[in-house]
Amino acid sequence: MKHRYLQHTLIQHLDEFPAVALLGPRQVGKTTLALAIAEAMPSIYLDLESPADLHKLTDPLSYLRLHEDKLVIIDEVQRMPELFQTLRGLIDEGRRKGLIRSRFLLLGSASIELIKQSGESLAGRIAYLELGGFTLPEVGLDCSNRLWLQGGFPNSYLMKTPDKSILWRNNFIRTYLERDIPALGPRIPAETLRRFWTMLSHHQGTLLNAAALARSLAVDGKTIVRYLDLLSDLLLVRKLQPWHSNVGKRLRKSVKVYVRDSGIVHALLGITELESLLSHPIAGMSWEGFILENILMMLPNQVQPYFYRTNAGAEIDLLLVFPDGALWAVEVKRSMTPKLEKGFYIACNDLNPTRSFVLYPGEDTYPLSDNIEVTSLMSFLQLLSK
Repeated sequence: MKHRYLQHTLIQHLDEFPAVALLGPRQVGKTTLALAIAEAMPSIYLDLESPADLHKLTDPLSYLRLHEDKLVIIDEVQRMPELFQTLRGLIDEGRRKGLIRSRFLLLGSASIELIKQSGESLAGRIAYLELGGFTLPEVGLDCSNRLWLQGGFPNSYLMKTPDKSILWRNNFIRTYLERDIPALGPRIPAETLRRFWTMLSHHQGTLLNAAALARSLAVDGKTIVRYLDLLSDLLLVRKLQPWHSNVGKRLRKSVKVYVRDSGIVHALLGITELESLLSHPIAGMSWEGFILENILMMLPNQVQPYFYRTNAGAEIDLLLVFPDGALWAVEVKRSMTPKLEKGFYIACNDLNPTRSFVLYPGEDTYPLSDNIEVTSLMSFLQLLSK
């Protein structure tokens, strides 16, 4: 198993909290990571999609009391929302016995609903972590193009040929549309949702225009927002929020939307080979989304991400806001000789960021001007980790 960037943090959280929720889309490696950690301690694993495991929880209080000395891993926990009240009672009961950590590891693939359900019952007793696909530090710099093309889902990335990888991704998309999403309750025609998902891929990294998408799908704007919220809740789409501050400028208020996994973007658009991707109109925005997702998945919890754009054309792809008020401005360029537009310089004059970076495909780091540094994704992630 590849060492996941979240493994150390997950172990720390289990040592500090009685319950930890590990969120992430299906097939991203949550179960593999959880079972790897469980090898170091007494544990049991329950999958709520398994009829046999569901039957064990017919009387969850009695069953889980039998295993109060173990780490209990519960997969797809959002399928049994009534369980959270039971977990609250067991955690409080265990505290009186000195059982204050490593009680429950909850795995879920629907973030908003799981946080809502668990937050109401387990406030102060649970920590949340989000696991994404493989990141560049996990696979190595030599594999960056493969990671970009095939995406970070382990089964897709680890396929030995692009043909096998695209087959896996197409089946993944079909399974989500035809089985997983209907199982959560929303009754949306699979073909309609696939068209919407594909439209988002065509508009990767652009401001949300719900009215235009609504016209294309012959639905209303509220329906588009509902579809977007659903894919965002399933951790398949990311909504990057605009930066709001009193800078005396008219700021754009729409979110920027990214399909989170670059491999899914390419599968939805029918791009199977690196050569086809490099010559495709989506290449630049696909690479921007790939870079941003790597950064945001490894971003420290206290650092908040935004983008900046004004009606006058000032723009920053990614603005990182640190707890001490420091601002890092990040511009993404897929060029070995990156050149910045006037809008970036205007935006930097507006905000006066602490540091400014241009991320490009090369490996060298060098200054572009007094306060702007050109660097690689790997170097930037290493800097961010410090």
